[in-house]
Amino acid sequence: MASLKEMRNRIGSVKATQKITKAMQMVAAAKLKRAQDQAVAARPYAARMAAVIANLAAGVSGDGAPKLLAGTGSDQRHLIIVATADKGLAGGFSSNVVRAARDRINTLVKSGKDVRIIAVGRKSRDGLRRLFEDRLIHTFELSDHKVIGLPSALPIADLIATEFEADRADVVTLFYSRFQSVISQIPTARQLIPAVVEGGAAPIDLNGAVYDYEPSEEEILETLLPRNITTQILASLYENQAGFYGAQMGAMDAATRNAGDMISALTLQYNRSRQAQITKELIEIISGAEAL
Repeated sequence: MASLKEMRNRIGSVKATQKITKAMQMVAAAKLKRAQDQAVAARPYAARMAAVIANLAAGVSGDGAPKLLAGTGSDQRHLIIVATADKGLAGGFSSNVVRAARDRINTLVKSGKDVRIIAVGRKSRDGLRRLFEDRLIHTFELSDHKVIGLPSALPIADLIATEFEADRADVVTLFYSRFQSVISQIPTARQLIPAVVEGGAAPIDLNGAVYDYEPSEEEILETLLPRNITTQILASLYENQAGFYGAQMGAMDAATRNAGDMISALTLQYNRSRQAQITKELIEIISGAEAL
């Protein structure tokens, strides 16, 4: 059985840990508001971009369609981008995304597909390197950027474009965590290439007019589609950031409450041990006095 001094030290250690988890919870809560605002603000832009591409794609078909829209005609070579956080202490936030990507990769490999991986975030790299080190071609660390923004997304989009133009990828899929609420972050897969024309995108109202595009729809799409990839990646990074702070706030809140429960249990155990020791000492004193 632990001595009273050891129990006091343990209680003090848990109290110190509780202060740290409480501080981390408050920091995550402070950062969450800004991150959530960024994620929500990026959604209308991404949705509008999808609507424009959907309207332009409706007038493009056949050999004139850009490769980013039509694809290569094959689905043998897959490029998987897995975006997580750099840091931990956020419950299962990063591991849920890695698990979803891992399941897709295993399915593709069993089907005989050639799979290559880009990891965004240290947790993504660490989670995938153990199983797919030979397929991991590059890692991006978000901590290299003080603030998540366009400079964070551009290198990733450029690498995707390089891989696609070099005929090393037929299908490109992005895995990230979509922020739904503070307590809900949903692992999501989004196909970037070939571009998915969402049927749910609201058509642009032309008020009955017929437009001739100058330049042509194909040329406009050639410009918009690469920008759309950058936009989707940036939006996913914002979603990830908001989800991370939400998950971390929840994890630290649970850790703080668990520390409080442990302190209560240890304090009760300490008081009982101390009471038993005092009682034993009193009995020894009384027994000694009676012996005299």
